[in-house]
Amino acid sequence: MTEPGPNILIVDDDADIRRLVGDLLRREGFRVEAVESGEELDRALGRMRPDLVVLDLMLPGEDGLSICRRLRAVDSLPILMLSAKNDEIDRVVGLELGADDYLVKPFGPRELLARIRAILRRSGAAPAAVPLRRFAFDRFIIDLDARQLTDGEGQSLALTSGEFDLLACLVQRPRRVLSRDQILDFTRGRGADPFDRTVDMLVSRLRRKLETASPGSVLISTVRSGGYLFTAIVRPAP
Repeated sequence: MTEPGPNILIVDDDADIRRLVGDLLRREGFRVEAVESGEELDRALGRMRPDLVVLDLMLPGEDGLSICRRLRAVDSLPILMLSAKNDEIDRVVGLELGADDYLVKPFGPRELLARIRAILRRSGAAPAAVPLRRFAFDRFIIDLDARQLTDGEGQSLALTSGEFDLLACLVQRPRRVLSRDQILDFTRGRGADPFDRTVDMLVSRLRRKLETASPGSVLISTVRSGGYLFTAIVRPAP
């Protein structure tokens, strides 16, 4: 019998968010309970011990910041805060109050899963049965969960967060032309500026680092009026 996955408690007053996030996490093997307010959260905590709380910032009655502060005063329960507000001050306050991470709505399912799994690994609650997502291409191995890229000699290549997110996007969609808008959507969510030219800058920097580590390889091609194409053959890595 498969051991049940970590227990996630969702606190969000949006019924659609509770349903969509809950269905996603259940498909990934998590146990899920969803409530819509701080009062329901307190009742749930009286009968269960979740491994992580997905906590919305804007709630009726007591808001997410107040709940986070209150939980942190008595417990080290991991918290992922969600919010439709992208203001830096809200992110800073949420993290300073003790949230383990902060994710802005709307978000992609893969990013949500990655954030949750990263928090669970740090807290020691991630199940051993969750496979690492490792891929090999050219002379490199990329570990999406550890956020690490190594070359054929096992040496780690230093990538910025943006460069790694771009490479992860390309590795998971090899030999497929991706427009700048698609890359922004996959790496930063639908709230990204569709005219953001940082994609070109990131591609240039990432391409230069890969070609320096693997001379003669052309792994990222520019497609005129199309976008970018990751040319490498990608396969699962042990």
